[in-house]
Amino acid sequence: MTGFNQVPYLLRAARGEALDRPPVWMMRQAGRYMKAYRELRDRYPSFRERSENPEIAVEISLQPWRAFRPDGVILFSDILTPLPGIGIPFDIIESRGPIIEPAIRTAEQIDQLHALEPEESMPFIRTILQTLRQEVGNEAAVLGFVGAPWTLAAYAVEGKSSKDYSVIKGMAFSEPAMLHRLLSKLAEAIGTYACYQIESGAQIIQMFDSWAGQLTPQDYETFALPYQQQVVRMVKAKHPETPMILYISGSAGVLERMALSGVDIVSVDWTVDMAEARKRLGPNVGVQGNIDPCVLFGSKAFIRDRIFDTIQKAGNRGHILNLGHGILPKTPEENAAFFFETAKQVDKLLAATV
Repeated sequence: MTGFNQVPYLLRAARGEALDRPPVWMMRQAGRYMKAYRELRDRYPSFRERSENPEIAVEISLQPWRAFRPDGVILFSDILTPLPGIGIPFDIIESRGPIIEPAIRTAEQIDQLHALEPEESMPFIRTILQTLRQEVGNEAAVLGFVGAPWTLAAYAVEGKSSKDYSVIKGMAFSEPAMLHRLLSKLAEAIGTYACYQIESGAQIIQMFDSWAGQLTPQDYETFALPYQQQVVRMVKAKHPETPMILYISGSAGVLERMALSGVDIVSVDWTVDMAEARKRLGPNVGVQGNIDPCVLFGSKAFIRDRIFDTIQKAGNRGHILNLGHGILPKTPEENAAFFFETAKQVDKLLAATV
């Protein structure tokens, strides 16, 4: 274990230091685009086994670390992982995604949900995070992550992924008090879970409100933002020095509102120009992103140009280079490797082009 006496580069950026290059990692960097992951998945076809067995989850988390040396190593898990701990069982089926049966549709079901006790319901999270910290030392930051209340509620109420979110929106617009009770209970559990991850070794927490981009700005302010804020308040009360990142898919319409959540860094998708995102968010909010994942299907020269463009627009303070969404399953591994190599040498490469 080397580099233990230094602060991880990603953590330095997340705390707002000016750096020669941005740190780099990828959402879903441990996943289906890697041959090593597909081979392991074939041996362990159950997603929950892969994510809840510490030995397997650690191995998957470290696959991209060994291959590419990103500046961040993220816990291999799922945003639904804490749900059974409050009384919402789920399964993940490879071809269909998450399934929650029965879906949460009644006040009685919501009333029966209980407080989360992470050490009782998912002690494997502590083992995984502690092991990751030991494995990477301070050569990379270890990231934990949680789902945000609106997105977890969407899965719980819809019972699965959705294209139009008509069931949860129907609940929001016809029985808002019931949905607010569910969101508040979820926010309490997620805040507890995020703190547990930090106490287990996570140095940064990313919160995914993946489906909040499906809300109008008005409804975002009513059903998503207050509960993001509840989670952030809980975490910052116990761990004020731990940076938090918020990611929403399709966030162009709510970008400024994301900053109101209280997070340190807003993860920007590719539908917003990075220079525009900087202007809209202001100087006190860090940014992450925002390369289109399909860029990694382009030529190396194209990948390099897009990296240069994003970094120059983001500036040298408070930027974490990432994709604007997760890396896609058919991405060539050699292009992922080139992405990391280029990002890590970008200060030298940019200097050479001047």
